[in-house]
Amino acid sequence: MQTTRLHTIRRGIAPVLALLAFGTLAACGDTIPEQALLGGGAGALTGAVVGGSVVTGAAVGAAGNVVYCQAYPGRC
Repeated sequence: MQTTRLHTIRRGIAPVLALLAFGTLAACGDTIPEQALLGGGAGALTGAVVGGSVVTGAAVGAAGNVVYCQAYPGRC
């Protein structure tokens, strides 16, 4: 019973933590390396929380944050 309950709790928390991790993308960073670092950190955290690949999450997060910040510098 404990395992099932823990699994249910983890399942409910994962989307919340993922949302918080994506929310950190709003803090873009001032330079491209900062943008990549912040995005990579958010992506890695998201990958870990949802049970995916941390490395893939970091790569996607870094690239996504750099692209977004370069396309919309006024929003960062």
